[in-house]
Amino acid sequence: MDQLQALRVFRQTVEGGSFAEAARRLGLSPAAISKNIRELEAHLGVRLLNRTTRRMSLTEAGQRYYEQIARVLDDLSDADNSLGPLQQMPSGLLRVSAPMAFTLTRLSDAIIGFLDRHPDLTLDLKLEDRRVDLVKEGIDVAIRGSDRLEDSSLIARKLTTLRHVICASPGYFAQYGRPGIPDDLRAHNCVQFTLSGHVQQWSFARMGQSVSVPVDGRYKVTTSLAVRDALLVGFGLSLIPYIYVERDIAEGRLVTALDDWSAVETSIHVVYPSRQYILPKVRAFVDFLADEMQEEE
Repeated sequence: MDQLQALRVFRQTVEGGSFAEAARRLGLSPAAISKNIRELEAHLGVRLLNRTTRRMSLTEAGQRYYEQIARVLDDLSDADNSLGPLQQMPSGLLRVSAPMAFTLTRLSDAIIGFLDRHPDLTLDLKLEDRRVDLVKEGIDVAIRGSDRLEDSSLIARKLTTLRHVICASPGYFAQYGRPGIPDDLRAHNCVQFTLSGHVQQWSFARMGQSVSVPVDGRYKVTTSLAVRDALLVGFGLSLIPYIYVERDIAEGRLVTALDDWSAVETSIHVVYPSRQYILPKVRAFVDFLADEMQEEE
């Protein structure tokens, strides 16, 4: 028995006053109406309707049951209808997880513009560099920075690629020397971003030659913003995305090294649970991110 269908049949039978009227309203045959009522009564173990060849009436149990299921069916209809606006335009609450350094450096101002364009949308933005479980934690969209994006059932769309540079303060290089080849990094105090896929060794390439150098240092941290702060005070050197230190390099607070070597790159993806039944709020945010990164290129 399809219980929901049986409830609808019972309600229309009561409100229509006959099996024939319920059949007309629901587009079913009178036999199908009768079958649903019999199965519902068997399921409940009570008689809901007194019926003869000429008339039909509710039993006491039937009256009580009708009053309760009518409210339930009305609530269900209201719940279905409440989703209408969500299916038509970006609205409601959008939960987003994003890496702190990338968002603060590249997206903060643009996000405010995105919200201005969608006044019916509320954004709950969680800045965290850990990898969240979207389904378990109720996240609609995540921005992920990774050079090794794992296979999963999630939908991932590449937004951009971050190139990395070796850099430090002029004072640090004056005191400890500027590395000329990747292997020189072994002798340096390397500030390490521990959530990257290359925390223990840094890789470089030049003219078809690839090298990976084990690195170590006295400071390991889970956000690139803290790495940048350590570089600015001359604590060590690091391999860091260029966009996080671009202004510092341009204004002379930081200096690059190994410029003739290409360092590791990190791909930035936007990730969401499914392409099926994607809500307008999710689609709007994904498209917004894609447009922002396209402008950067």
